[in-house]
Amino acid sequence: MDVPGGAAAGSVRLMDSGTSSGFDTQGAGITVRRALELPGLRSGLPEILAGADRLQRTVRWVHAGEVPNIASLLKGGELLLTTGYGLGTRPAEQRAFVRTLAERGIAALVVELGPRFARLPAALVDTARAAGLPLVQLHREVPFVTVTEEIHTEIVNGHYALLQRAEEVHRRCTEALLGGGGVPQVLAVLADSAGNPVFLETTDGRLLYAAGSGPEGADPLQVWEGLRDPHKEAPPPAGSVLVDVPGGGPGAGSVRARLVLLPVRSPLAPLHRMAAERAAGILAVVLMQARQEEELAARGRGDFLTDLAEGRITAGDAPAQARVLGFKPGSGPLLPVVMRLGDALSPASGGWAVLARAVAEELASVGVPVLLGVRPVEGRVPLLLGLRSESERAAVADRVAAALRAGVERAGMRRPGAQPPVVVVGVSGGWAAASAGLRHAAETATAAQGLTDRPWYDARRLDIDLLLWRLREHPDLAAFVDRAIGPLRDHDDRSKPPLLPTLQTYLAHAGRKAETARELHLNRQTLYNRLARIGELLGTDLDDPQTVLALSLALRARRHVP
Repeated sequence: MDVPGGAAAGSVRLMDSGTSSGFDTQGAGITVRRALELPGLRSGLPEILAGADRLQRTVRWVHAGEVPNIASLLKGGELLLTTGYGLGTRPAEQRAFVRTLAERGIAALVVELGPRFARLPAALVDTARAAGLPLVQLHREVPFVTVTEEIHTEIVNGHYALLQRAEEVHRRCTEALLGGGGVPQVLAVLADSAGNPVFLETTDGRLLYAAGSGPEGADPLQVWEGLRDPHKEAPPPAGSVLVDVPGGGPGAGSVRARLVLLPVRSPLAPLHRMAAERAAGILAVVLMQARQEEELAARGRGDFLTDLAEGRITAGDAPAQARVLGFKPGSGPLLPVVMRLGDALSPASGGWAVLARAVAEELASVGVPVLLGVRPVEGRVPLLLGLRSESERAAVADRVAAALRAGVERAGMRRPGAQPPVVVVGVSGGWAAASAGLRHAAETATAAQGLTDRPWYDARRLDIDLLLWRLREHPDLAAFVDRAIGPLRDHDDRSKPPLLPTLQTYLAHAGRKAETARELHLNRQTLYNRLARIGELLGTDLDDPQTVLALSLALRARRHVP
């Protein structure tokens, strides 16, 4: 169309495209091009003087104003309507006006020609071109209120359409779940809608699931390793979408996992974030259900092992039931193991599934068949392992103990200052021996609480501690401890240096004074003086075998009495 007065050099007339391609179909508004196509602005005969290549910018809102400091009232993304009274009269003012708007990030500046300007000044146009700001002049007067209503209606309709599209993705995710799918199927729907790979990570950055494909059909694992490998400590690419999956623990705001969409094939838009936020709610339900099922399965295996230990399942029936639970040990001996968690380590409700999963993943590297269960009431994790031969018992016990402790660490249960879990390895043998071995190991794990920390304990070497633990409530045990070492306890309560540690170290080294002195970092004479003082307080001879036995038992028993 021809406009009287002609067009400035480099200006563009907006022609009717015959389409609605100016909708920002993925975002939360409409484009500048679409706004200029609406009847309100189109009736003003718009002429684009600058930024013709940036008409796909999103218009978030419309604002009209005539004050010089209008930029301070804007947030970015607005289409600004003005008649030019706030632009200033000098070129320097006009350039500053445009620069501040561009810095604020508005979508476009639309100036209505009239009493203030018959055509826009060159300083204004040149600055807009340099700043990449779409600048439009209107050759006819238009009601700004009509323009505002039209564009705002389009934006609201766009928001509604965006919500509908996000709800459609949510519906597809729900259908995938109700159709028997799980996390992979939900992620596949999300990846298809976004046209980019999608990942589910733990809160510390470990990959759980992946879906979709990277550039040129690349495997999503390759994409994740290249861009999201936590060992590389690189931030996610610009334009990524990260959404927390709620429900990782007690309290509001807890996070179970993180949903990550990476823009490696095409840019991500607000639609994709909205869809991801809705999918995160579904994933929270799926993960909660999976955790509950996983915990129930782990408890079921724990019940089987406990029933076997308590004799409620016979050695003849046990192999068939174990096969149902997935345990096929072969013809070698069975090794019972029990890990007991202290009160400070016991996981909260729902945490047993996390612990069981973490321990199972660590045990996968041990290289032998494993049946793993949990017993939350007793705070125990019982296991049964299939050995190839008795000769590998110690080596397997080392690997299993390391895996169990690593699993506790991975589950986030090891608190500063808390006593580490106790791992007890029972006697290996057939199914009948496994029954007695599990029971023995379970009791011994309780009796071993408070002993010097070791990677694992051999149940056979703790029988005395187990016997003393069983007698813990008998009054004769407390009386025995008081008679045997009571004077030393009284001394240590009143005087220094304490003598009980000296006696304990001396007995642990079977009366070898040189080794005792080295461990206590004492010279020989100091040790001799302390031993003499101990003998004096107790009224006994530390070289007498019966005395040594009684003192050793009393030192072990004092953990179990007040």
